[in-house]
Amino acid sequence: MSNRAAMPIVTLLTDFGLRDSYVAEMKAVVLTLVPAATIVDITHGIPPGELLAGQYVLQRSWRRFPVGAVHVAIVDPGVGSPRRALAVSAGGHFFVGPDNGVLEAVLDDAVVVALPVGPEAAPTFHGRDVFAPAAAQLALGAAIGKLGSRVGDPVRMPLPVPERQGDTIAGQVVYVDRFGTLITNIPNTGLPLGATVLIGGGEHTAMLQRTFADVDSGYLVAFQGSGGTLEIAVRDRSAAQFTGMGVGGDVRVRPVR
Repeated sequence: MSNRAAMPIVTLLTDFGLRDSYVAEMKAVVLTLVPAATIVDITHGIPPGELLAGQYVLQRSWRRFPVGAVHVAIVDPGVGSPRRALAVSAGGHFFVGPDNGVLEAVLDDAVVVALPVGPEAAPTFHGRDVFAPAAAQLALGAAIGKLGSRVGDPVRMPLPVPERQGDTIAGQVVYVDRFGTLITNIPNTGLPLGATVLIGGGEHTAMLQRTFADVDSGYLVAFQGSGGTLEIAVRDRSAAQFTGMGVGGDVRVRPVR
């Protein structure tokens, strides 16, 4: 037993939404086994089955928590199939989730084990019957090697990487938040204010500004996002609706000329 049991933190990230009882049932399992647990909802608003969205949100959020936190990440369109259920130790944190790429951001230099899926587990609800109990055991200080057998070939699904094409950086939208902000894979590093951002092959353009307030209401603006990459918004509106763009949409940055 480790000091993880003193102030156990368990985070939840799913595409379950909050209309049904699914999230509450998972919390009930964790709290029954670890009454002192602090449960933090990262989000339950991942679009159903969108693995890259789940991966992106986990990637930008998990390091914000104290070392020893246990993170449950479930976007699992293959639940009940032969896909493995995983527990991962990386960076002083612990993760549980399906072996489908949603845990991609934490797999480098990680210890990965396959969790057993018992006959009592509902084939359509591993979140409650497999992942929540494993998270509780990790929160109590269980060694990850005691939870399952070592895995050397977890499914990898890296986010797309931007490319430099001459003096232009070509990237794409990897996530759309609830405000309709288009979040790209283009790092903030080296992006100068005033650079031109071409959206959707140049159908729309925006200038790189510091924040939303630098443009009038209804206008496009690009800015250095809080997650470390370029973001595109429309002040007081949805950039996704304004541009018709979503995940995978083309975004290019040209330097100040």
